[in-house]
Amino acid sequence: MKWRGRRQSSNVEDRRGMGMGGKTAIGGGIGSIIVILLFTLLGGNPGDLTNNTPTTNGTNPNTPMNVSSQEEELADFVSVVLADTEDVWSEEFKEQGLEYEEPKLVLYRDSVQSACGSASSAVGPFYCPGDHKLYIDLSFYEQLRQRFQAPGDFAMAYVIAHEVGHHVQTLLHAGEQATPEQKRSNEHSVRFELQADYLAGVWAHHAKGKGYLEEGDLEEALAAANAVGDDNIQKKSQGYVVPESFTHGTSQQRKRWFYKGFENGTLEGGDTFNEADL
Repeated sequence: MKWRGRRQSSNVEDRRGMGMGGKTAIGGGIGSIIVILLFTLLGGNPGDLTNNTPTTNGTNPNTPMNVSSQEEELADFVSVVLADTEDVWSEEFKEQGLEYEEPKLVLYRDSVQSACGSASSAVGPFYCPGDHKLYIDLSFYEQLRQRFQAPGDFAMAYVIAHEVGHHVQTLLHAGEQATPEQKRSNEHSVRFELQADYLAGVWAHHAKGKGYLEEGDLEEALAAANAVGDDNIQKKSQGYVVPESFTHGTSQQRKRWFYKGFENGTLEGGDTFNEADL
């Protein structure tokens, strides 16, 4: 992705040098990490698995010590991608007669407090609708590359765009017509996540139109979508799949909806809640 030298977002809150002031409720161990990833990876609400006590967020950046040049470069990249999403969604909302509220992106290390509760980096990147903020531990880039075998900067861009997609859903009140019982169902969760994948694809469509994509970028995003499908994660973690436990969609579904958004490039066509066949 062509990102160097472009505008960075002013909506990045750097908490990498801040502690939580307490232990996160999420335990350690690879088994726990896999369970959490199955539930919250790329858009889940960590508050459902953690201590749900809201906390007051810090507002002043606290520059971390001993930051590698590679990590700082990744932080710059994330900021540029966030700026791109701001441009795209501001324009899309304007076309709908709406005003886009830009979300904040919080960089943290190891653990963090949000309006959704406390969370460890094991949950992966997530969006909290309670404070309209995205939370990312930059170490996830290495997890994406090594554990999920989805390398490349545009794979990480897809992750960010997916979380921003959840913010777009919040602003548009997506899926709120569902009953409380429906909202608690796995099917509703899958549809919600696939819609965020679609919205990530819409962003990628406009990024291509602006000339930001390079050869292989689309394939990197599709590889990432494939890697984080429920079926793929379950196969790797336990050797078999349990479809009724899916919360984010299969690899094929995630790729399909991202690519559909990439082709369409508009909000229209992403109504997963009324799609008979996902």
